Amino acid sequence: MHTFTNQTGVSLGSPDTLLNYSVKSWVGIALLGQWMFALYIFSVYAMPSLLGQPDVTLSVSPATGTKKADGFDFVIFFAHIVPAALMAMSGLLQFFPSIRKRFPKFHRYNGRLFFVLGLSGALSGLYLTWGAGLRLSDIGAIGITLNGILIPIAIYFAWRTAVNKQFSLHQRFAVHSFLLVNGVWTFRLYLMAWFILNQGANGNTRTLDGPADIAISFACYLLPMAIAELVFWAKRTPSNIVKRVVTGITASGALLTLIGIGAAGMMMWYPRVVKVFEGVF
Repeated sequence: MHTFTNQTGVSLGSPDTLLNYSVKSWVGIALLGQWMFALYIFSVYAMPSLLGQPDVTLSVSPATGTKKADGFDFVIFFAHIVPAALMAMSGLLQFFPSIRKRFPKFHRYNGRLFFVLGLSGALSGLYLTWGAGLRLSDIGAIGITLNGILIPIAIYFAWRTAVNKQFSLHQRFAVHSFLLVNGVWTFRLYLMAWFILNQGANGNTRTLDGPADIAISFACYLLPMAIAELVFWAKRTPSNIVKRVVTGITASGALLTLIGIGAAGMMMWYPRVVKVFEGVF
């Protein structure tokens, strides 16, 4: 039986290669979803304000309380949501080896920008949730609150290990920082994927405090972080069985993300962008 190999002589069907392909597929899918999300943020939040029609944003924004937010809370809300577009456009570029090697300065400065915006997003998000009251329910906000608390911790260790040139540890903490910073984004994907797979709500409430809502509010960052650790472990171990099992888990995670992106795009992002364009133009 013939085994196909690439130019480096590595078998294209080897466990290591399949694991790498599954990870790259997930990154590619996530990159598409992140750019779609960035376009959504620009269209719904930035564009109306630039055109002098912020009321259009408030009429379609899904964030509870934005219609009554004013003054300081209103400024914090926009300072929280708009920079997310910058992180969505450039965050995943940190994980491309070719970019790190060919453009090391870009990698460093883009990483610093991501860390600063991530910290700002976490702190402003915690304020908006508990200070400004932009939450649907107390119990439903606990999962995302823990997410916001873990972000500064992960970013600190990612920065510290980079300064100490512990690049292997830095990569792990950077991955976890990225997953935590994008926890709310992933929550939307998992929630929409849950609706698609169940053909409707199942364990969900309008205030996002149903059993499924609460589980998803924790799973949106803990599940990707657990899979990331499995991938790091699989790359270290010589066991081909472990590599194949983790490849299957990673491929399943990529598929779930793809379903979530498709559902969020059709059910959340596209309809609101259309409403904004109708309101502005």
